[in-house]
Amino acid sequence: MVNEFNEYVHEVFSTAGDITIKSMMGGYLVYFKGKLIGDICDNEVFLKRTPTSDRLLSDSELRYPYEESKTLMHVFDKFEDTDLIVELLEGMYAELPEKKSKKAK
Repeated sequence: MVNEFNEYVHEVFSTAGDITIKSMMGGYLVYFKGKLIGDICDNEVFLKRTPTSDRLLSDSELRYPYEESKTLMHVFDKFEDTDLIVELLEGMYAELPEKKSKKAK
């Protein structure tokens, strides 16, 4: 079941392009054009660190999205700034690695 916060994140981030939110281990994974860009945990958005996110979100808090996570991520809360969202997601997309293809067995 998708909650209202996830629907809101999907709607706002979709201004930048294709957004997919998938349930995973009690939280949700956020994909932009097929690349994993972050997580939603406890109704907070956490975005991966890339040169673009570090630059554009330099004033955001860095936290672990869930207990036992090994990755510090940006806490994102600037949902009203659509120009920032588009620049941020496009920049992150360019910097994140391509999805690894699954090898046939």
